[in-house]
This record gives sequence, C-alpha cells and structure tokens, in this order.
Amino acid sequence: MSFPAYNECKETGMQGLGYIPIHWELKRLKDVASHNDETLGEDTPEEADFLYVDISSVNTQQGIHTKEEVLFKNAPSRARRRVRDGDVMVSTVRTYLKAIARVTEPEENLIVSTGFTVVRPGEQLDPKYAGFLMLSNYFVDEVISRSTGVSYPAINASDLVRIGVTVPPLNEQRAISSFLDTETSKIDGLVSEQRRLIDLLKEKGQAVISHAVTKGLNPNAPMKPSGIQWLGDVPEHWSLKPLKYLATFRSGGTPSKTVPEYWHGDIPWASSKDLKTETLADTIDHITQCALDCDEATLVPAGSVLVVVRGMILLHTFPVVQTLVPMAINQDLKALTPAECIDISYLPWLLRGSTSATFGRIDEAAHGTKVLRMEAWASIHLPVPPIDEQHEIVQAIEKQLETLSQLQTEAERAIELLKERRTALISAAVTGKIDVREFTPVSGEALAAGSSTVVPKVSGKALAAGSSERLTSKVLKS
Repeated sequence: MSFPAYNECKETGMQGLGYIPIHWELKRLKDVASHNDETLGEDTPEEADFLYVDISSVNTQQGIHTKEEVLFKNAPSRARRRVRDGDVMVSTVRTYLKAIARVTEPEENLIVSTGFTVVRPGEQLDPKYAGFLMLSNYFVDEVISRSTGVSYPAINASDLVRIGVTVPPLNEQRAISSFLDTETSKIDGLVSEQRRLIDLLKEKGQAVISHAVTKGLNPNAPMKPSGIQWLGDVPEHWSLKPLKYLATFRSGGTPSKTVPEYWHGDIPWASSKDLKTETLADTIDHITQCALDCDEATLVPAGSVLVVVRGMILLHTFPVVQTLVPMAINQDLKALTPAECIDISYLPWLLRGSTSATFGRIDEAAHGTKVLRMEAWASIHLPVPPIDEQHEIVQAIEKQLETLSQLQTEAERAIELLKERRTALISAAVTGKIDVREFTPVSGEALAAGSSTVVPKVSGKALAAGSSERLTSKVLKS
C-alpha cells in the first residue's frame, strides 16, 4: 500500500527534517511541552511505595518492560523523576538512546531514573503524537548531534527541549497517532511471531541433539532398556557409563586482583560470561605468565569442554563450550577432557544432549546461588556408542543444526527488517513525508506479504522470505 504526499509543503531549513506540510508549524519542544515537572525531594516519606523504572528497563518496541517495587528509602539515588499518564520518557544518555517511551500507566506512584528527561505535552501537543514524534529518526538524530562528552555522551534536558518539533493541527496529530497505533501494532505482532519461531527453532535444535546422542541415527536399530527414567531405551550395542568414567575434571581459580602483575597479559582466562558460543578461542579477561608461574592459575588444553558449575545462569541455561586454544578458567567453571572411549568432538554434544538430566542435579548454595555439585553430576549414567558411530552422529547433528541456523538467521533478519520499517513509518508520518489523513487500515496478512511501500528498501520479497508461515513449515519438515 502506498501513501500520498502532501500537496503543498515548505522548507524548514533544518538538516534532517527538510520540508513539512505548509499548514504545519515547527516549534521548539519547550514551547509545546514542559519537562521534569515533578522531581522527588527530601520531603518524600521514606516508607512511600513506588514502582521504579531504570533506564535499561525501556525500549522503543515494548516501552516500559520492567518495573521494580521499592520503598523510597531503598530506591537508587537516581530514582527521582515522577511520571504521569501521557508523559514521554526520553533517555539523555547516548548509550541508551533507544530508551524512549510514552507512559500509559495508571499508577500514581511511578518514578523513573534521572537519566530520563520526562516530557509532559501541553495543550498544543497530543500525548500519543508526542510519543511517536520522539521515537522518530529525526528527533533521535538531533539528540545525538547535541550530546556532549567523550566517555559517557549525554544531552542536558534544557538542550533536549530546544529541539525543533513538527506540530500539525491537533485533529491531524490524532489521525497520525491512530494510523501509527494501527500499523505499528501489526508490525509488533509480526516481530513477536518471528521471535516465537526462533524459540521453536532452538527447541528443535535441542531435540535433534538429545535424540541423536540417546537414540542414535538408525531408527531400526534394536533397543534395550537403560533402566534410567530420563533416558528410556537405548541402542542395544551401546554401553552405559557414569560421566566420571567418560572424562577427567579440572577446576579453575582466580588470580589475586591485588597483584597487577597477574593481569592484562596474553593468556585467555575464561569465566561464565565467555561461554556464549559453542567454541571458544579467546576470552574477555587475560592473565600473565607470572600468574601461571606463581600457581595462581593453570592451563587446560585445547579441546577441553568447559561447563558452568556455579552461578545464576544455571537457572535457565547449561553452557557447554569447547576450547580451541589452551586457557585458564575461573572457579565457577569445570574443564572436562574426554576419556579414550569418547571422541573429542562428541563429548560436547553428549553433554548438551543430556541437559535435562543435568538440570535435575542442580542444587542451591548460600544466598540462592545455583550450583552443580560434582558428586551428583559425575554419577550420571550416559549412553556411549562406538567411536565410529560417534563420528557419524557428530556429522549428522552439525548438518541438521546448520539448516536450523540458516532458518534462525532468516527470522532474525526478518525482525530487523520489520524494525526498520516500523521506525521509518513513524518518521515518515510525524515529519509530513506521507499524508495519512485518509488512511484505511490494511490487513495483517497484506503487511506480512510486504504490501506497504512506505519504506522502499524493505521489499515485500524480503519480508515474505522471512515470514513465520514459511519458516514454520520448514521447521516442521526438517
């Protein structure tokens, strides 16, 4: 669907904004809105209940996605801005420029970080329109260009409200808001579908791994009872062995932070924050040879399998990563070296495929921290196919996961295209590049097929290639 342009326009003389409809006004934000009207002070009762929103709890798609219940006496020192229904929160810190949201909360006790400028639209500015206006590329670019500072660039609230904004007649503002409400809701729905698809692809991948390492590749192979509830039947010619007989375990440690000579060397030192990929060639932190010579750390060889055995990540994830180079590890990790009966490339897949059994052995340490105790984990009985069959299973898993990864990449690309379309649509509407006064909503199916031509660079073909229906079909068939 294509939208018409306005018949008569005028130049604004402002780079990035260009022309606007002739009957629109261009005013400074401060002329049509107030800002930071309500800042809490020392007279606020310490026991007062609030819902606090930090700068990291807001994004352009979801708006406010996290709120924390706090007493004022326990709230962060930056929790000072009170917001009301209809206000627009705009991050003044460049690192969080996408933390912009219109407040649609009925709560009377909502407070936000002083990292926000809270804009309160006046009589000339419709609150919904104001929210979309400050999400536009033009407004965000103006915030960027006026930010100062090197390590932590930011804009002062007084400078932010000097930015020029487009002010159509109120009835037109409401028409634009209605149009954008309808169209962005459709786009957000499609994004949600793609995210759900990504979750399904991840579930499918885990199922592929688990089935391959517990049932094998031959659906006609004779089976035998394993005697283990989570495992069920396994191929008759496979053996069952405790994990402690399939690998040796190595612990790690942290060199003293008070000795500068131990740190910032060229030796990788892995911690749980590094375990985000299937293989690991480098780490965020590094130690020196001095730390090794002083027995503050030891190296584990390339090909070791690293797992997290302590940390809150174990609430939802059991990372399994294979090292590509020798490295040291911290005390929250264990390094496993496979025994002779396990191929070096098979052990990671075996551990990933038995994740459900591992989760069943995770315990809770002091202060609620999750911990995987070695005596419980090492006793898990796992199925062991012959070495030649292990090689075949690894190849089959990698081939199937490659297909799923390609589908996930398509879905992620579709999300990015939809986000681009959303932003461009908002920007086009609030800067007067399209006339939506006579807008008639189109169906969600038409949007998914790429019918809108508001953003030419996001083609219908590109969206169709990433549509949920096509990708879901591929998943079900794989």
